[in-house]
Amino acid sequence: MVRRAVGERGAAGAAGGRGATGARGATAARGAAGVRGAAGVRGARRPELRLPALEPYDGGELEPDGDYDGLEFRETDFAGQDAGGARFMDCALTGCALDETRLHHARLLDSRLTGIRGVGTDLAESSLRDVELIDARLGGVQLHGAILERVWIRGGKIDYLNLRGARLKDVVFEGCVLVEPDFGGATLERVEFVDCALKGADFSGATLTDVDLRGAAALEIARGVDRLAGAVISPAQLVDLAAVLAAELGIRVEG
Repeated sequence: MVRRAVGERGAAGAAGGRGATGARGATAARGAAGVRGAAGVRGARRPELRLPALEPYDGGELEPDGDYDGLEFRETDFAGQDAGGARFMDCALTGCALDETRLHHARLLDSRLTGIRGVGTDLAESSLRDVELIDARLGGVQLHGAILERVWIRGGKIDYLNLRGARLKDVVFEGCVLVEPDFGGATLERVEFVDCALKGADFSGATLTDVDLRGAAALEIARGVDRLAGAVISPAQLVDLAAVLAAELGIRVEG
């Protein structure tokens, strides 16, 4: 099996620097971990990527247990390929297709994914650490049993995101649309939803600690409203959830 590795890298902060992420100062100000706001909620730490100069990917197929280090994947079609157990470190994926791509048990570290698209991408039991996911268009993504730490998901739309049994720590969903996301049995710690629409979310059996839902542009909970202990919501959201909460408590509301 051929393992792809990159040799010497350029100095950090070269062409692959912050790129589309923009204002790092604002990011640091908003995402300092351990700082409690007025509601006593600890804010999530956002990743601060400083990618080195990247080498372009050679265009071959991905391989199971492959080692991809310091590479730029641009407009590459990985549909149906198997990269189970692979490691991606200091990489940038831009405009890549991941339809039915198998990334089970993969590790994505210190990497930025921009404009990726795909249906049925398998990232089950994978690890994402210090990752930015920007303007993704995904459907039926399997992330059950995965570990997400310092992950920033910005923009785009993800349908039927499966995070059952996953562990999320220092994760921010910002400016994105999540249609029927499944957090069943997941553990969420220091997770923020900022200008993000949650439609038909399932929190059944989930455990929440310092989860901030106040900034959600839309908050629709289909199941698991009884698991919101450990989360903070706004007064307006409480009014919106009143009917769901009443049904959960067995309260009949009649005119």
